[in-house]
Formats: sequence, C-alpha cells, structure tokens
Amino acid sequence: MERKALMPEGSYTSYLFSKGQDKILKKVGEETAEVIIASKNHKKEEVVYETADLLYHLTVLLAYHNYSWQDVFQELAHRRQNPKCE
Repeated sequence: MERKALMPEGSYTSYLFSKGQDKILKKVGEETAEVIIASKNHKKEEVVYETADLLYHLTVLLAYHNYSWQDVFQELAHRRQNPKCE
C-alpha cells in the first residue's frame, strides 16, 4: 500500500495502479494461468516463481481496493472457527 500512496515514478507497481483495475485483473488472470501450467508440468522452480508473481499481483489488487492481507487472514481465521461458512 505504501507504493500506492507514494506512486514512485517508474515503478511497475505505480504503473499497474495508474492503469487501473482492469489491467491489474488481467495480470492476476495471466499469473493464475501460469501457476496452473507450471503445476501441470511438475516444475517446482516454475511453480514457486509463478506463485510469487501471482501473490505480488494479488497484493496489488488488494491495495488497489485499500484492503490488506490482514483482511484475508481474518477471513481465513473466521472460516476456521466456523467451518460451514463459505
């Protein structure tokens, strides 16, 4: 979220924020597909690399909406305490 507030010129994160939600969502979709392909190929290095890319783009998406990973973790904790919640 810091980069969203500061918007350092030339950073990839700033670029994504400036392009808006559609660009961020496109990247999340692309990275998701790359994780799936890497997993199907059973290549650990690729799975780890592409998962890191996906997590980065999900972080950007959360920040775009002013949400945080803490919000996600709280939801997971809630689901753990209430298994029937979906």
